[in-house]
Amino acid sequence: MTKRVKIIAADSMGVRSLATFVDICGVPVGVDLGAALAPRRFGLPPHPLEYERLKRVLDDIRRFIEESHVVVVTHYHYDHYIRGEPEIYYGKTLIVKSIERDINWSQRVRGYTFLRRSGLVERARVIQGDSLSLKFGELAIEISKPVWHGEPGSKVGRVLMVRLLCDDESVIFTSDVQGPADPEAVEILRSWSKPRPTIVILGGPPTYFSGVKVSEDAVRRGLEGLEVVVRDVRPHILVVDHHLLRDVNYLRYVEKHIRIALDLGVKFMTAAEYEGRPVEQLEARRRELWGVSGEGLG
Repeated sequence: MTKRVKIIAADSMGVRSLATFVDICGVPVGVDLGAALAPRRFGLPPHPLEYERLKRVLDDIRRFIEESHVVVVTHYHYDHYIRGEPEIYYGKTLIVKSIERDINWSQRVRGYTFLRRSGLVERARVIQGDSLSLKFGELAIEISKPVWHGEPGSKVGRVLMVRLLCDDESVIFTSDVQGPADPEAVEILRSWSKPRPTIVILGGPPTYFSGVKVSEDAVRRGLEGLEVVVRDVRPHILVVDHHLLRDVNYLRYVEKHIRIALDLGVKFMTAAEYEGRPVEQLEARRRELWGVSGEGLG
């Protein structure tokens, strides 16, 4: 199998994103091709360096959308698709989170605007992907049932996970599972452990919000779920990024996971490291970028 997995943008690369492109069995697939910035963090707006980075990665993402035959949108948070530019999706097969069921009000409105109000449903092949298995030539795309964006009952709704299968190799993308903290997401990932995944690209827990906007228990569950992925799914490569990398001290939360991964032959890394780049946590370093001292959480 000829396989190419590229992570275009991520929080370890300076923007809120987990944009991924996979060319597998001759089918170019883009997953969650979007990026955004936190409007406020530590009471501060984005630094010019963040805006510069966002512009650059969005240009890259548009090019990869053009290259993709299939585009997957796991949910309707703005860092996972490009809103306001429906024309870039014309002619694509677009596999999306259903806007009819298992969706909170905010995502329903965003999804309706993106797909229907824009007229995109008339210019692309739009498939509501929840719990579907699809074939594109030799490539199988499996979409999970909707799982929680973090802990069960999360106010920000549900997301989809994706497995790409070809010639007994698999690539898994978990979206914003935040660990995963949802036991159902953990079990789905366990069920996807064979064949042993080539790579799992996973959104880690939001440790930067622990005890503030997210309960300490939810973060603990997310870290426990991450340990299950290391032990039981055991991908050759495990990329952990997104919410976790919004914490400048993220490494201290995953020291145990890294040790276990090393023992099991799992390469545990950030998206930046996977792409051979230095980790650049621009959002987590926003105070430093602005030259502002003091504690705070935004």
